[in-house]
Amino acid sequence: MPAVRLASPRGKWILLTTVLGSSMAMLDSTVVNVALPTIGRDLGASLAALQWTVNAYMVTLAGLILLGGSLGDHYGRRKVFVLGVVWFAAASLLCGLAPTPGVLIAARALQGIGGALLTPGSLALIQASFHSDDRSRAVGLWSGFGGIGAAVGPFLGGWLVDGPGWRWVFLLNVPLALLCVPVAVRHVPESADGGGHGRFDVLGAALGALALALVTYALIAAGNGSPAVALTAVGGVAAAVVFVRVERHRPDPMLPPDIFASRQFTVVNLVTLCVYAAFGGFFFLTALQLQVVAGYSALQAGTALLPTTALMLLFSARSGALADRTGPRLPLTVGPLLCATAMLLMLRVGPDADYPTDVLPALLVMGLGMVTLVAPLTATVLASVDTSRAGLASGVNNAAARAAGLIAVAALPLLAGMGPEAYRSPAAFDAAFDRAMPICAGTLLLGSALAFALVRRPAPGCRRPECRTHGNVTTPPLEQERRP
Repeated sequence: MPAVRLASPRGKWILLTTVLGSSMAMLDSTVVNVALPTIGRDLGASLAALQWTVNAYMVTLAGLILLGGSLGDHYGRRKVFVLGVVWFAAASLLCGLAPTPGVLIAARALQGIGGALLTPGSLALIQASFHSDDRSRAVGLWSGFGGIGAAVGPFLGGWLVDGPGWRWVFLLNVPLALLCVPVAVRHVPESADGGGHGRFDVLGAALGALALALVTYALIAAGNGSPAVALTAVGGVAAAVVFVRVERHRPDPMLPPDIFASRQFTVVNLVTLCVYAAFGGFFFLTALQLQVVAGYSALQAGTALLPTTALMLLFSARSGALADRTGPRLPLTVGPLLCATAMLLMLRVGPDADYPTDVLPALLVMGLGMVTLVAPLTATVLASVDTSRAGLASGVNNAAARAAGLIAVAALPLLAGMGPEAYRSPAAFDAAFDRAMPICAGTLLLGSALAFALVRRPAPGCRRPECRTHGNVTTPPLEQERRP
């Protein structure tokens, strides 16, 4: 069918649909951390259960997101997107009704599957539906509205936790889905990749998710010294080895190994692992520190985190333009250094912390570091491979960022010496937080050193990302390849 113009009624409906769908997944990535202390108290959960509340979602999302994009290309992007929205809403309902930590964790894993179906599809629908003259503006609007959703997320999460209750953090997705699905079915055109696909790499996706799950379990449970932990760790490493072998020998792998033939692509993904591991650990622990130690309410903690997102919304596009002129090496070196400084400034946040003098300076420096770093990181990933593989490159980088975050959430409490009940004791949690922030800062310094030593200016005329407004502070935006 003819390409849709953005100014038409149908174009506005398509944009609304994609914003609603992506907002469901984005809100969950920003509001759940704020709700963790209340969830723990209400369900009698240990710190390990709170870690799994975050990581069960990330394991399935990171492991299956590349497969989700391929399914949409083959079977129809609207069809898979709608399936993802319905699946995500059903899992969210189960999360909201969960009577025990175990049920909540299982429901979060199901949520991740839905997220893997709808997250790539939201931007792919824009790329496939709109006229080429309107596509960049549509993507910019999608990214901008998504950034606003990310900014509102912590505040909204805190308000829900302190008001109707933490279960509404998840139940909120149900009315969003009830609005999104009928609009998508009625107004969004179906599209698919006419070139077709070979066999789907379901085995690769399953092995990748299994490796992440087993390694995550081993890191979270390492403190109890059980022999099962060592066996699980070995199983996770073995699954990762088998995953690499499978991807090297399949005719249509989910993760083609030859994409790493680009040294720049490999290096930037290593920088991504360092940076987003630190971000994942920082936001997980900071939401707890502000409530458990500093005595903030959930609403106050959510509101306290707004400066980082606000700075990204205001200045990330300018940062991307500046990096176009200077090259990526400078921002990818300086950005992590600023973020590392912010994490060391967080050591000032303790009992009865004063927001203007103790918390705000660290978050402002953190926001400046993210502004400096995130947009150039996305642009450099896309510039390091051929244009025809830009969608795959962004998907790999997105999965790497999510995997790094979930490993950090699993490993950092172990490295910082947090016991299973640490979040119930302000003194114990504060001491562990003071050990964790230098670890995060050290990881950022490693990423900065890698960028300084190995990142080079891309070739002239390389492709730049259309998503230049960044608001989701924990993951880079997905960028899909343009299709004829």
